[in-house]
Amino acid sequence: MSKHYTQSRLQQKNRKKKRKQTLLLSILIPLFTVILIGTVYFARLLATVENEIDSSFVEIDRPEPVKAVNPIEEPVSFLILGIDSDETRQLDSTRADSIIYATLNPLTHEMNMVSIPRDTYVPIMRNGSVVRWDRINAAYAVGEESVMVQTVEEWLDVPIHYYATFNFTAFIDIIDELGGIEMEVPVTIREMDSNDQMGSIYLEEGFQTLDGQQALALARTRKIDDDVARGHRQQLIIQAIISKALNFQSISKYSSIAETVGSNMRTNMRMNDMTAIAQTGLNQSFTMHSHVFEWSSFTERQMDLVRIEPNSFTRIQQELQDSLIRTTKTEDSSITEDENNTDTSTSSKTDDQSFAN
Repeated sequence: MSKHYTQSRLQQKNRKKKRKQTLLLSILIPLFTVILIGTVYFARLLATVENEIDSSFVEIDRPEPVKAVNPIEEPVSFLILGIDSDETRQLDSTRADSIIYATLNPLTHEMNMVSIPRDTYVPIMRNGSVVRWDRINAAYAVGEESVMVQTVEEWLDVPIHYYATFNFTAFIDIIDELGGIEMEVPVTIREMDSNDQMGSIYLEEGFQTLDGQQALALARTRKIDDDVARGHRQQLIIQAIISKALNFQSISKYSSIAETVGSNMRTNMRMNDMTAIAQTGLNQSFTMHSHVFEWSSFTERQMDLVRIEPNSFTRIQQELQDSLIRTTKTEDSSITEDENNTDTSTSSKTDDQSFAN
């Protein structure tokens, strides 16, 4: 073998090696660039979100502290409040317009929600004592989130680990920042918007994308049915918001959403709590069980009030309590309208939905 041939083979090997190195670098450099940019972006996003969440943090007074839980490994519960307030309203005129109790179980990947009619007649609780019997939404006027939490805990005999209070500005802006929500509108409505413009929102029954104003109109309307059906619509909207927010395409919008939330929400959740809760939903699909109480109306002290039917109350209360201790997924035990609704003055409906992320 000649010396010239040996040098030629070495040169060919070197050229092939350089081509491989060039090809490898052409892949790795853009990849690392993307990773670097992504890291910087998410670091900035995380900082922005954390700052906004911290600004919305408000702890509440309790007669006894609730047991701390790890949302990644243990079931947790929430009280979600929607209030219709502005700078001109005083505390004694502010009521909780929407009241939803929810549990999230990371072991069974199930979420249970129940809407509490705002006219439900209950004992308003503060520091272990009954302040008075009144509509449950009046608890907010008595002592804001602290009294609301104590009242719901005592009435349902369940713990509340976290609360989140939104005003209607946050509700509208969050949905708009997500680019709207997709959902099945259960009923045709004509309703006013958030500026009280009568008849400015018109929605037909059926599947569609709703913006913030449309979703708010659907959540608030009371003329077509009652508070119980209204609560069910609000649960459907919350399900649609959760589904959209957990979509990967929504991640880039979290920063602007956080800015909206920070100035229009109060909560006792820290950033690490929210991250753990979000991780539960992102890790695996979960099933959502939506409960609605059967009820009847009555009048007391010239007030139109709601009385929850005992059998319905016991059944849903038990389901909520079980959801906080259940370690394996069970068959759906929901009761449909036709199975257990013989009184024409009551209504009950339960929808279960699975969200795959």
